[in-house]
Amino acid sequence: MSTAAGAPAAPAGPVGGHYDVVIIGGGPAGLSAGLNLVRARRRVLILDSNRPRHSATLVSHGFVTRDGVSPLELRSLGREEFAGYPDAEFHQGLVSAVTRVEGEEVVFSVTSRGVRGSADRDVTASVVILASGLAETLPALPSMRAYYGTSLHSCIECDGFEKSDGALALIGDTDDLAERALLVSQVTDDLIVFTNGSAAVTAEEEAALARRGIAVERRPIADVVGDRSGLTGVQLDDGTLVPRTGGFVRPHWSVPLDFAASLGLDRDPDGHILVADRGATSVPGVYAIGDLTAPGPQQLIVAAGAGARTAAAVNRHLLGPL
Repeated sequence: MSTAAGAPAAPAGPVGGHYDVVIIGGGPAGLSAGLNLVRARRRVLILDSNRPRHSATLVSHGFVTRDGVSPLELRSLGREEFAGYPDAEFHQGLVSAVTRVEGEEVVFSVTSRGVRGSADRDVTASVVILASGLAETLPALPSMRAYYGTSLHSCIECDGFEKSDGALALIGDTDDLAERALLVSQVTDDLIVFTNGSAAVTAEEEAALARRGIAVERRPIADVVGDRSGLTGVQLDDGTLVPRTGGFVRPHWSVPLDFAASLGLDRDPDGHILVADRGATSVPGVYAIGDLTAPGPQQLIVAAGAGARTAAAVNRHLLGPL
C-alpha cells in the first residue's frame, strides 16, 4: 500500500490494550489456565510463538480422552476451545519484555513482536502468567534430529509403552542416567545405557544396573544410524556398531526467561522459577506454571492440571481482599 505521494505507507504501530491476564505460552499449561480464566469472565490474552519444544513428536500419550493425538493437534484443539469465549484473545508472537509498572495500581507491561504477519503487541495486564516452557539441548550427534520424535524420545512416561520389548538405547550424560535406565527397563529386557564418554554412571550404579541385566557402554558415540524404517544402531567412535531399534535420550534443559529478567523472580540454581502451591511467584501478580517451575519436562496432562489450579488462584487474586 502507498501514500498519495507514492511513498510506502508507514507500518502500523503495535496493538495495545489492557487485560486482566496475559499468559505467555500457549501449550497445555497456558491454554488450560486461559480456558478456565475466560470461563470466569476474565479478559485474557495468550501470547505464543507456536514453536513448541515437542514439535518433533508425532504422537502424545497419557492425556485422558486424547491418548495418541498429535501434540500439535492437541494445541490446536485447545486454542479453538479458548477462542470460543468472548473475552479470549490468542496472538502469535515472540515476547520481548515483561516489566512491572508502578502507579496507583501495579500493572505489568508486555511487549511482543508479531510473527507470520501478525501485528506487534504492547499491552498491560493486572496479572501475568508465565507458561513458556523449557529449551532443550540434545546430545550433539549429527543424525540425532533425524530420529528424534520417531525412534528416539526424551519422555519415558510419554513414549515408553510404544517401545515395549525393543532393543533400546538410553543416551545421555546427566547424573540421573542410571535412575532413568530403571524406568526404561520396565518396557524391555534389552537395554544399553550409552554415556558417550562421560562419567554419568558411577561404578556402583553400573554394578547395580548389571544385576538387573542392563549394560553400560562408556565409549564415545560417533552418531546414531538408521534407514527409512527408523533407527538401526548406535555407531561408536572406534567404528563399532551397536544394533538398536529405538530408545531415549536425556537432554539438557534450560529456562529461557531473558524477557522477564527485570522482574527479579526467585529461581533455583538451575534457573527454574520458585513458586508456591498454586503457581504464585516471589513477585505479586506474576504466576508461573508448567516446565518453568520444576526440573525436567512435565507430562502434558500434568501441565494442563497445573494451569487449571493456577487459574483458580489468579481469579481469586483479581477479586482482591474482602
